[in-house]
Amino acid sequence: MGTVTRQRFRLSNGAELSFLTAGEASRPAVLLLHGLPNSARMFRDVMSELAETAYLIAPDLPGFGESDVLPAVSFAAFGDAVSELMDHLAIGPRHIYLHDYGAPVGFRIAMQAPEQVLGLIIQNANAHLTGHGPNWAETKAFWAHPTPENEAAATAHLTFEGTRDQYIAHVPPDIAARISPERWEEDWRVMSLPGRMETQYALLKDYGNYIARFDDLAEYLARWQPPSVMIWGRHDPYFELAEVLSWMQDLPRMDAHILDSGHLLLETHSAEAAPLMRDFIRRTEGRRGT
Repeated sequence: MGTVTRQRFRLSNGAELSFLTAGEASRPAVLLLHGLPNSARMFRDVMSELAETAYLIAPDLPGFGESDVLPAVSFAAFGDAVSELMDHLAIGPRHIYLHDYGAPVGFRIAMQAPEQVLGLIIQNANAHLTGHGPNWAETKAFWAHPTPENEAAATAHLTFEGTRDQYIAHVPPDIAARISPERWEEDWRVMSLPGRMETQYALLKDYGNYIARFDDLAEYLARWQPPSVMIWGRHDPYFELAEVLSWMQDLPRMDAHILDSGHLLLETHSAEAAPLMRDFIRRTEGRRGT
């Protein structure tokens, strides 16, 4: 088991990013990007498991975990902040773990330097309209007509109960029972800090701009065909299972693993996910060396 270390980095705009690292910098780099409502701590178990194989970097995205809030909030600004961190750490070729809100951040980084992408690890990350089921109706109504009433309906999940549901909604009871309430209690504590809820509102608005770029994402995937592995929790109330097929159509050489878990797969299935990630990293590193 490798040691996971927390560090801080001051961005050029003055805000600080908190991030976790594990492994030696000489090993293949893996950028781990979390989503809502998490922080880098969601990766601790897999980081410990993979530290002998890779150099792992997991930032708390701005306004999440122990990272500062940015002066102006958008997924593009998040991507630029993480890119600045990667430059500071002198990270060259890298694997990118895409999950939830980490997907628009990771795609921005990948598409700005596609030749640096060793591979994608896709875990309950949306990049197609097929991922949006009935639960997205109120959010789509808000994007189309940003009235105060529609905003209130679209942000109704930004509560303690909504934070808890990210972990256990639609998850079979025996699996949900394996997740400690401390997880969502800590997330809600952080979301309740000054400036954090404003970050959540801004990201919800900006996610509509990310969806508007799905054609650009499809062009990137079609042109570059990055080596990819999917590790997907099938009991996801936010992203439809049809999203898996859309990813597989874009990336016909991708291995896909559908696990008996929820949206936050690593909370219950890190032991299953870590060897899949390890094998993928070793395969892509082997191809790079040929």
